[in-house]
Amino acid sequence: MAYPFQLGFQDATSPIMEELLHFHDHTLMIVFLISSLVLYIISLMLTTKLTHTNTMDAQEVETIWTILPAIILILIALPSLRILYMMDEINNPSLTVKTMGHQWYWSYEYTDYEDLAFDSYMIPTQDLKPGELRLLEVDNRLVLPMEMTVRMLISSEDVLHSWAVPSLGLKTDAVPGRLNQTTLMSPRPGLFFGQCSEICGSNHSFMPIVLEMVPLKTFENWSMSML
Repeated sequence: MAYPFQLGFQDATSPIMEELLHFHDHTLMIVFLISSLVLYIISLMLTTKLTHTNTMDAQEVETIWTILPAIILILIALPSLRILYMMDEINNPSLTVKTMGHQWYWSYEYTDYEDLAFDSYMIPTQDLKPGELRLLEVDNRLVLPMEMTVRMLISSEDVLHSWAVPSLGLKTDAVPGRLNQTTLMSPRPGLFFGQCSEICGSNHSFMPIVLEMVPLKTFENWSMSML
């Protein structure tokens, strides 16, 4: 999860988020190089009175500054498209969970089980136990198995919501009357926090998301205890 005064992204927990971090660093380096070149040229123009007459009307220079930006855009677009297709890919999910957004809580239903569904409300500040996080803890966590592909079906029953977990690289809109889907997979256990990322009313800030990734055996024992 995020820590105070954090400037960068949260640590990646899923393969998709790792790819997004690599793409961010790749694009940021290109932006840094372009900015440095432009700053260098501007400083030269301001500090020297020399003018190279051959570059004032040169087809070669115009050709270079037309082709070079096109090459740079291609270097950004190709990895971006690759990640977009990876995010939309659904590979034989082992488990499906239906998520419904409400004002202002989430409800989860494990569709592979006959009767496993619950609502997830934020724990009020006055009811928090020592060590629990304000505005992020919920009464019923979404428990999922680690190292397995999980498909999330996301929709809403009232207004627009957005189911977002930054460390997993997930952000999917919950739209009334529309069923969106996304996949997630975590190679390690842990608690991962998120929040609704679409302004949905007066209590928009009070509908957090808590994912608890556990080993498969622990998930099976939990699911049997919930039935």
